[in-house]
Amino acid sequence: MIIGGGFAGAWGAAGAALARGDANLRVTLIAPNEHLVLRPRLYEPEPDLATVELRRILEPIGVEHLRATVSTIDTGNRVVVAGGEQVRYDRLVLAAGSKLVAPQGLPGAERLFDIDTLDGARRLTEHLRGREGYSAVVVGAGFVGLEAATALAARGRVLLVDRSEVVGHQLGPGPREHIEAALDTLGVERRLGTTVTRVGDGYAVLGDGTTVEADAVVWSVGMRASELTRQVSGRLDLLGRVPVDRWLRALPEVFVAGDTAAAAFDAEHTVMQACQHATPLGKVAGYNAAADLLGVPLREFTPGPYVTCLDLGGAGAIFTRGWDRRVMASGVDGAAVKKRINQHIHPPVDDAAKILAAADRVYIDLPFFPR
Repeated sequence: MIIGGGFAGAWGAAGAALARGDANLRVTLIAPNEHLVLRPRLYEPEPDLATVELRRILEPIGVEHLRATVSTIDTGNRVVVAGGEQVRYDRLVLAAGSKLVAPQGLPGAERLFDIDTLDGARRLTEHLRGREGYSAVVVGAGFVGLEAATALAARGRVLLVDRSEVVGHQLGPGPREHIEAALDTLGVERRLGTTVTRVGDGYAVLGDGTTVEADAVVWSVGMRASELTRQVSGRLDLLGRVPVDRWLRALPEVFVAGDTAAAAFDAEHTVMQACQHATPLGKVAGYNAAADLLGVPLREFTPGPYVTCLDLGGAGAIFTRGWDRRVMASGVDGAAVKKRINQHIHPPVDDAAKILAAADRVYIDLPFFPR
């Protein structure tokens, strides 16, 4: 049983189907949604294009899809409650993903927009559709905030706000000069060392009391793993993720993948809550859950080199390698890499052989990644 219909969940199902082969083993994915949402692309102007029908992945490989929301995981009795009904499992893969951390006690928080979910991205798109010259405030100058701000700058005025004194604090100093130059090119104003303290109809108030125009205020600060992790382990990391071993096992019958897994990348780093790690985590966890039942050898999680690619709208993109995020391509060249990455994260559909072959390739060092 796999809980979650994102990158880790869908690839977990494919990994389990791969390990199953011709064995009599039932694989079920539980998720309320019909689509795999390509979440890293929700900053784009038409978010509905960033979806793949789950049935086109699951049906060819013989995986059942139970459309329901899981509310309870009883690891002692190997039961989950989904849609109000109890469902038993022999092995479980928790791949329930993460969600944006909502601000607490912010007046006007109900007016905020986000691009964390497909529904959220749709709401923002429809709110701004047909408007030119709008004013937008983006709260958070990290991965998501930078991509949202630079995309919105194509048709409006954008103010980027962050508590940090620098943009891209999480990205470190490596790409910062390129990011700053891109923001300058696009005319994105920055207010650093502050945040939004109130959201009103057409305006936002900053920490220093300044009121700024805002047809939309986009919140992009903080991610946390699904609350279901609390039902698997009482020992979670700061992002609410479950610690796992090198086979992605958390408990004897439970494996964890994607944004819910605190898996070691190397001796110094854990994986990021990003699709480049969710995909291989899902493949390995799903494979191992099925292999464990069938008595065949498990696979260790061995991630490939860490890379990032940040879309900067009309200023191109930045592609980096390594945890120090060395810039390998920027501008137009970076945008070409970003386009290929966006194509690569789209899973094969309708063809069982291609889906299972992709599930068997846990990591590929693609030739279009500049060295």
